Amino acid sequence: MVEQHGRLVLAATPLGDSRDASPRLVEAMNTADVVAAEDTRRTRSLAMALGATLSGRVVSFYDAVETSRLGGLVAAVEAGQTVLLVTDAGMPSVSDPGFRLVAACVAKDLPVTCLPGPSAVTTALALSGLPCERFCFEGFAPRKDGERRRFFAALVEEPRTAVFFESPHRIAATLELAVEVLGAGRRAAVCRELTKPYEEVRRGGLAELAEWAADGVRGEITVVLAGAEPGREQDMDALTAEVRRLADEGMRLKDAAAQVATSAGVSKKSLYDAAVRS
Repeated sequence: MVEQHGRLVLAATPLGDSRDASPRLVEAMNTADVVAAEDTRRTRSLAMALGATLSGRVVSFYDAVETSRLGGLVAAVEAGQTVLLVTDAGMPSVSDPGFRLVAACVAKDLPVTCLPGPSAVTTALALSGLPCERFCFEGFAPRKDGERRRFFAALVEEPRTAVFFESPHRIAATLELAVEVLGAGRRAAVCRELTKPYEEVRRGGLAELAEWAADGVRGEITVVLAGAEPGREQDMDALTAEVRRLADEGMRLKDAAAQVATSAGVSKKSLYDAAVRS
């Protein structure tokens, strides 16, 4: 006798406008045996807005309880039940709870499927006006300054457009640090409240965006950062030579690097480090 299993269903939920929900999401909400939700209240509100009925068991599934809930949800799939996984917005497991549950089901060779839909990553990328043939997603920017500096340092020579999330409370400080590490002129777009009534996309150089954010920014934030431009290494050689020239004329090396970096729109630290090595 063939053993029958249920399945895990990953479902993308609207970023803000409930009308972006797919009919398949509504159907899944109506029929799932178990609904694992990042925030059960928000999921119930979404179901109400969609005219869906959560007839199955609803359990919370957020970061703090993710590990402890894995066993029960995997057991439900093994027992033949359909487990629907939803987060507050966008696709589960993409900087949201879900990866561990998917991995646990895959390890037991249990069926996993996906209901595609809204994504803050691709929505912001499309709206940014930056090249998007190739891109990388970096999750949330680190909270601590040292880790955040290393985060940006890894993107200094990255040729692909990069997308990352940030808190509205930290975006100003993050952009200021990005200017220091990546340069004032590196192009970027700050997207906030995507698909919501107060949606806003700000585009420009990092210095311009940092100045805008200094007054305070509200809402959900997605940042899109342009990749390093071709020929940058050759440009850095010329800029480094200019820094050394100014230093030979008596200017402090650090001040010379800052002056040249600001005018060229490149990272002060990267240019200073290059000048020290030269």
